[in-house]
Amino acid sequence: MDRPGVFDVHAHLAPGAAARERLLDVMAQNGIDRAVVVAGGAVDPDTLSRQIIEGGHTEADADNASVLAACEQSGGTLVPFYFANPHREGADYRADGQRFAGLKLAPAVHGVSLLDDRTLAVVAQAQRFGHATYLHCLPKPGFGVRDLVALAAEFPTGHFVLGHAGVGDLDLHGIDLIKPVDTILFETSGGYTAVVDAAINRLGADRVVFGTEYPLQHPSVELAKYRALALPDHQWHKVAWHNARRLIGERDS
Repeated sequence: MDRPGVFDVHAHLAPGAAARERLLDVMAQNGIDRAVVVAGGAVDPDTLSRQIIEGGHTEADADNASVLAACEQSGGTLVPFYFANPHREGADYRADGQRFAGLKLAPAVHGVSLLDDRTLAVVAQAQRFGHATYLHCLPKPGFGVRDLVALAAEFPTGHFVLGHAGVGDLDLHGIDLIKPVDTILFETSGGYTAVVDAAINRLGADRVVFGTEYPLQHPSVELAKYRALALPDHQWHKVAWHNARRLIGERDS
């Protein structure tokens, strides 16, 4: 499949066939052709909200096996990223990660900073697999966008995605911090339209990717932001399709 479509680079999937079918139905209803999916439910939303503000963490593993099974039954529509637990120092990812298409880290969930040796071990394994690393940043030392830039400098041949439009919903500063680092892409779920517009103007459409954060955010909301921006087709096709395929190692024919 190489025609320009819509590729969501960040959705979550709960275990079970019903969750997979709900996701596929929502995608079809909203004209989304493919999606990168990661396991959901490592912590519940209320706990995650508290940890983002007050700190704290879990050492629980995400259900990567269920995500892989759902993706294998989707005919390529769903693309699995491995949700690694840095408390395992990469052992889980080394064992099973090759069957996935990329790596997901959530410092707000597991509470391990971006330059911690455990994070470095997991990202080093991603490099060996040829995987890009998707992660979130937080407004505290060790977890910020500046720390992501430092992490990318440790792995200059790697590729990274700054998720959820950076820190908060108005992270214009984060856009400027990653601008000199071509290996960091900017995923736009949760950000204001002004932030999405700034990212495209400052980074270029080649470095911006569309994501939804389904099911916490309905895909129609994220698509509406782009309709409001009325991007020219050549930019929209990069943001919504070509960049995502490049991220997972596919090439347009």
